[in-house]
Amino acid sequence: MDKPQLPAFDPRDVAESNATGYPEPFRAENQRRWNRRLGDHAGLRNFGVNLTRIVPGGQSSHRHGHTRQDEFIYVLEGEVVLESRGGAQTLRAGMCAGFAAGDGDAHRFVNRSPADAVLLVVGDRTPGDEIHYPDIDMHARMGADGKYRFTRKDGTPY
Repeated sequence: MDKPQLPAFDPRDVAESNATGYPEPFRAENQRRWNRRLGDHAGLRNFGVNLTRIVPGGQSSHRHGHTRQDEFIYVLEGEVVLESRGGAQTLRAGMCAGFAAGDGDAHRFVNRSPADAVLLVVGDRTPGDEIHYPDIDMHARMGADGKYRFTRKDGTPY
């Protein structure tokens, strides 16, 4: 079979990365998840699409909520535990979760199973977004360049 040409592509051809913008001491905990940045690969500007693989014991992020960006997650493979305002619940392949901008529902996905879990993660890129992290001393604010800057909750930089 011929290799597809953009705009079509095979997600497996997009490199996986476990890079994170999180500062220490929070960076290491977030490096047991791997992203294939599909939206970036396709040149999308208004929303991001990631294929996220979380290894056993890993998490998608620290529990967080966005002020201006919506998020949608579809579990493609395996199972994860969604931790949110409603408590903890297990999501299996074929299940979804959505988080509206500004609703205050801080959330994360944790892989407590013995196998990798794969999520399709979609989020918009609304300028001026801020991210709150209720469980750790961290806050993020999106700069004019579209990149997040992380500070402590009192505003001091890391």
